[in-house]
Amino acid sequence: MANAVVNGLAGAGGGIIAQIITYPLQTVNTRQQTERIAKKVASSSSTHPPPPPARGTLLQLIQVIRSEGLGGLYSGLKPSLFGVAASLGIYYYFYQVFKNKAEAIAAANRIRGHGDGTVGMLSWLLVAASAGSLNVLLTNPIWVLVTRMQTHTQAEMKMLEAKKEALTNEASRSVIIGASLQEKFAELDSIKPQPYGTRHAAREVYNEAGIVGFWKGIIPTLIMVCNPSIQFMIYETSLKRLKAKRAANKQGSKDVSALEVFLLGAVAKLGATLATYPLLVVKSRLQAKQDIGGNISLRYSGTLDAIIKMIRYEGFSSFYKGMSTKIVQSVFAASVLFMIKEELVKAISVLVNKRPKYLLNVVK
Repeated sequence: MANAVVNGLAGAGGGIIAQIITYPLQTVNTRQQTERIAKKVASSSSTHPPPPPARGTLLQLIQVIRSEGLGGLYSGLKPSLFGVAASLGIYYYFYQVFKNKAEAIAAANRIRGHGDGTVGMLSWLLVAASAGSLNVLLTNPIWVLVTRMQTHTQAEMKMLEAKKEALTNEASRSVIIGASLQEKFAELDSIKPQPYGTRHAAREVYNEAGIVGFWKGIIPTLIMVCNPSIQFMIYETSLKRLKAKRAANKQGSKDVSALEVFLLGAVAKLGATLATYPLLVVKSRLQAKQDIGGNISLRYSGTLDAIIKMIRYEGFSSFYKGMSTKIVQSVFAASVLFMIKEELVKAISVLVNKRPKYLLNVVK
């Protein structure tokens, strides 16, 4: 089990570094995914329609910094880092355990005269899916809190816009005179947002749905297990072919360089992201705060309800909101993760091999 522990620790370390580097992009991407502007609402005759979000990732990054400061780009970073460490540690540990088992079965089958002793594509998918399912069930509550913290300011702004629109409608019916309306607008604008940390997010989720609320979005998240499955299938298959090619050429070093691992990780994550992005959008919307101005067309009771309402009120394009940002963020993060993880595995292996024999027994 020593290699499973090493891979788990290396995966957690690489994931933390990759998360810190790419977190601002992740925050913007989550807000893009959860931005709900229904067609019927957008085309309404409201005198004060909500301002559209800035287009383009860079413009949105600047917009967040101007309105919330640099801290706005790192909302939820602390639980996110804990989540990454736990998620990747759990994933890589069980991935290595299941991988060892799959390789043992393949070797046994070769002895019996079945196969060439290598793990097939379907087996890689099953290995990654099994590890991913365990990871999702254990860490989903962390990611619900992270999503809430990343989108809290966005949700507060939506509710503020809804209150202003309600006041405007009242003024149009002469219930409120013009001067009084401006005073009420100024009063709403003067309200300072309350501190919103991990405890606040956890309390909000619990008050809304109880313990079950921490597993919101679990269905699309479990289905999304195919994302790392596809990612690792592409990565492991490509890595095996590259190593086989090196061995066949018998020229130069047979080791795969950090740059090559970086590129293989990028290609693997790109393929997985393109295939599963719509599920990621649904998951984010289910985990974000649902009370956004009381508009029932933009509130979801479950996975199927979210899918139906997104199609009905926003169209199929809503399933791909923020996809370009996600591709940049996830591909870069995955590349950094794979590169650092492989280097950490090598470093840990070197350190372990240099230890005295009695310490090797302790590690094993």
